[in-house]
Amino acid sequence: MIERLRNLILSLPEFRAWPQLTAAFERAGTQPRLDWELPGLACRAVGGDVDRALHGAAAIACLQISIILVDDILDDDPRGEHLKIGAGRAANIGLALQATAGLLIARSGANSAEQAAAQRCLAEAALKTALGQDLDVSNLEGEAAYWRVVEHKSTPFYGAALELGAILGGAAPEVCAGLYRLGKLIGEIIQLNDDILDAFQTPANPDWLQGRNNLLILYARTAPHPHRERFLELLGRIEAPGALAAAQQLLIASGAVSYAIFQIVQRAQQAQALIRDLPLADRAVLAGGVVPVAPALTSLLQSHGIEVDLPLVQS
Repeated sequence: MIERLRNLILSLPEFRAWPQLTAAFERAGTQPRLDWELPGLACRAVGGDVDRALHGAAAIACLQISIILVDDILDDDPRGEHLKIGAGRAANIGLALQATAGLLIARSGANSAEQAAAQRCLAEAALKTALGQDLDVSNLEGEAAYWRVVEHKSTPFYGAALELGAILGGAAPEVCAGLYRLGKLIGEIIQLNDDILDAFQTPANPDWLQGRNNLLILYARTAPHPHRERFLELLGRIEAPGALAAAQQLLIASGAVSYAIFQIVQRAQQAQALIRDLPLADRAVLAGGVVPVAPALTSLLQSHGIEVDLPLVQS
């Protein structure tokens, strides 16, 4: 599916006429990504022909790369495409990729009702994510604000990926809505997984340096625990020698890591129940590895002396 998806996108006349657009996609899209397979999985789960989801999967790929391009500019990520081609050109290519997502749906061969629903799905995901990215760079305070950012920045893309596949698979509106809810849970789990991995990344990333919304850092800063003052002192000089490593150890000692794991487990259980209860033609398609975050996360935790058996989303 992924190779067919890439060939579909790169064969578009608009890409053939724009070498920089093709190069940006190639740099971002060389590795297989489960995210791009979600529309096909949803289409199969509702009993549709997976070939009908190809254009939807390609649209999701273009949407995701456009989101990453802008997110890297906002975070001034040292790995970002904008450092290779300039922020203005990267933003322009992001716009082109969002437009390509809509164009792919228009050329998908879906009927008019499915096309309208699919275009609405993509537009809502793009708009909600843009709001989430703006909220994120605002560095809002408190856990309520954290979950507001997650709701807008992290979950609409995954909700749209599953909903889009269900739409193109001919599913009933209530099933499409249920798969959107499943995608939101997946997005929350992935965000929590990323928060843990990012908090333990070296050197310090924007979560530490720019006050981004990271649940572990937020917990260690604000929750009552014996190490709070020491953590705040380290946070104020996080780039000093040894400060990041010491602060990361306090994420463990404060209970921040345990709190994030608790949130992951809660959502994994909710996702399991949702998969079980949805009227799917083939629920086994969504079983085992829809959210394959546990291995990398378990490995990181074990490296810090934490043994935990995290559940995957299974039916």
